[in-house]
Amino acid sequence: METSVIDQVRATEFASTATYLNTSSCGLLPRRAAEAVRTLTDQCAAGVRGGAGSFDSVDAARAGFARIAGVTPARVAVGGSVAAHVGIVAASLPSGAEVLAPAGEFSSVVSPFAVRGDLRMRYVPLDGLADAVRPGTALVAFSAVQSADGRVADLDAVRTAAAAHGARTLLDASQSAGWLPLDAGAYDYTVTAGFKFLLSPRGSSFMTVTEEAQETLPALYAGWVAAEDRWGSTYGPVGKLAAEARRFDVAVAFLAYHGAERSLELLAEVGVDAVHAHATGLAARFREGLASAGHEAVPGTSAIVAVPGLGGREPDLAAAGVMVSARAGNLRAAFHLYNTEADVDRALEVLSG
Repeated sequence: METSVIDQVRATEFASTATYLNTSSCGLLPRRAAEAVRTLTDQCAAGVRGGAGSFDSVDAARAGFARIAGVTPARVAVGGSVAAHVGIVAASLPSGAEVLAPAGEFSSVVSPFAVRGDLRMRYVPLDGLADAVRPGTALVAFSAVQSADGRVADLDAVRTAAAAHGARTLLDASQSAGWLPLDAGAYDYTVTAGFKFLLSPRGSSFMTVTEEAQETLPALYAGWVAAEDRWGSTYGPVGKLAAEARRFDVAVAFLAYHGAERSLELLAEVGVDAVHAHATGLAARFREGLASAGHEAVPGTSAIVAVPGLGGREPDLAAAGVMVSARAGNLRAAFHLYNTEADVDRALEVLSG
């Protein structure tokens, strides 16, 4: 059953005329976020403000993500991409360290480790990830929800296995944060792209780091924005980096963060638990409809539904105004707070036709 707040948000914040089931690729911007970006764009074009944006918005977005992640803002660093955040973690590992990851994991999660050339990369099936952790494993890097097919990792099992063998954990929440409750404090590091289920402009991303893990990371992109005193550190080497996770900040695109501030505000108003119930309910309806039509979806309770071998239907759906994606041969549909049962039924209608 849809909650009144979701109905209200859908009516006031989203204007899409398409059947949009492609949040796994890019989420829709709420009206308030789009307005914030337009306002800053107009101000920059008119030259009516100093600089290109406000760190107040950056720090408000940091706090907004911290609320969703269940940590304090002191544990959150900001940047522009998941790969940049993962690169900091990759730079912290000693030569020869073993990094364990699921086979077929998203490139940004594993490539920063792989390109070093002196780390031992080991890939195993997702459902065997916890069992594959061993005493020599330095880090387990994995997504909470797989991009290619929407499978949800056994988060408790992986954390337990990593702790038992002294391995650190890096969780990518890009396909989950915003619809799946996140306890970022349970992992040494989390990385999250803002432009999917967080409904923020592309160019916003977040990394969380435990206090202990902060001591092991290099300030790889250290610049004045990562200084304890930003405006007092604009010339010469930074004298003192920020005492908290902000010292791992990468210089940001202000337009993205002016929008992210408002998008994360909206998600806080709705609540991730409400989004989870709504989105997974629609996904279940879609799986049931697919089964009735003879199409077997990847099983599970994810808000992302993938149908193996059906990726070739993506152009047909797009032509009919139903936006999905094709990944690794799968037809992939993702459900979020702006979707309705009518969206599910429209996608099934086009597929059956």
